[in-house]
Amino acid sequence: MSFADRADERLVQDTSPKALLGNVSRRLRSGDLGMIPVIVGLAVIWIVFYAMNPRFLSSRNLVELSLDSATIGMISVGIVLVLLLGEIDLSVGSVSGLSGSILAVLLVYQGWPLLGSILAALCAGLLIGVFYGVLYTRFGVPSFVITLAGLLAFLGAQLQVLGSNGTVNLPGDSALIEFANFTFLPPWLSYVLAGVVGLAYLLARVRTIRRRTAANLSTPGLQSVVVKAVLITAAVAGVAWYLNIDRGIGAMPLLWVGVIIGMDFLLRRTTWGRHVFSVGGNEEASRRAGIGVDRVYISVFALCSMFAAFGGVLAAGRLQAVSQTSGGTDTNLMAIAAAVIGGTSLFGGRGSVYSALFGMLVLQSITSGLNLVGVDAYVRYMVTGAVLLLAVTIDSLSRQARKSSGSG
Repeated sequence: MSFADRADERLVQDTSPKALLGNVSRRLRSGDLGMIPVIVGLAVIWIVFYAMNPRFLSSRNLVELSLDSATIGMISVGIVLVLLLGEIDLSVGSVSGLSGSILAVLLVYQGWPLLGSILAALCAGLLIGVFYGVLYTRFGVPSFVITLAGLLAFLGAQLQVLGSNGTVNLPGDSALIEFANFTFLPPWLSYVLAGVVGLAYLLARVRTIRRRTAANLSTPGLQSVVVKAVLITAAVAGVAWYLNIDRGIGAMPLLWVGVIIGMDFLLRRTTWGRHVFSVGGNEEASRRAGIGVDRVYISVFALCSMFAAFGGVLAAGRLQAVSQTSGGTDTNLMAIAAAVIGGTSLFGGRGSVYSALFGMLVLQSITSGLNLVGVDAYVRYMVTGAVLLLAVTIDSLSRQARKSSGSG
């Protein structure tokens, strides 16, 4: 069965509680855990930190958590794409710092308009990714080596761009700062958004039902689809209501989630997306099937670096400045760890863009929770490392389980 067929089959499965439990049980037996571990882990983390400090689940803290997650979370979207091919990009932190520096210098020192500065920063990231892809496909240089060299080289380029000052403060009235820190949906619009999400889900499922009915394939009951759409609308509206107690849904986190939804659609519903999964699963078979493997690699590396640049732009707005440490410290760690902890396999061919969302929420929840309970920074690194090791171990064990199931 092709990837597209498996995706369609998942779309039409029965949504009754009994069927859902049965599906989870089958996933556990087959080793295809998906994002079940990270969702369970996120729930456990929230419960533990709430018990230690009730302020953790306050609307104010959750709003801050969403704002802090969006910047590196955007970078992690690109990491997911590279991991789906079984490759890695170690330079996303340096690329994000360099792109943020380009934005700041063009905007502040060269007098460029904000939009032009942002486009220049994104184009820089895109060109870096294309360069990586060409090196990988034309010369066979391992992605680990290419991006490790990029990590060092673009860190030096960032220092050169920033010059002797080392820090560039963005104008206080910049629209980027306003967007990243102070722009929130009005309450009425957040509830409209909840309705739109539910309606979009309903229309998508009805379209799937009609398509499968025309092909004489099994379809779920319309009643169960309507019920699930109502539940989704209620859940989103509930989250909106709770966040509206403080400032509401931030524009930057909303953009991040929107990008994730868009990339998930491209991966699951387009030829390019199916080719990404195919190449990540078996490159040689994909090549023999006539897929442009080199084009897939180049496009994915380009997108990964562009998302790194996008994250650097958002981080510049969030911090209201760019410095020599931008994109440094633990940016690489967090971006890569979020993708892996979220359930994307290190072995390629398996994962979801939603890994960036849930994995980043896990890491940012750990950071926020430990800060609230007054734990030193070194503990956060140790806990993050332990969670990452656990995620990779689960991925490895599930891979072995799938091999055993396939051979059996």
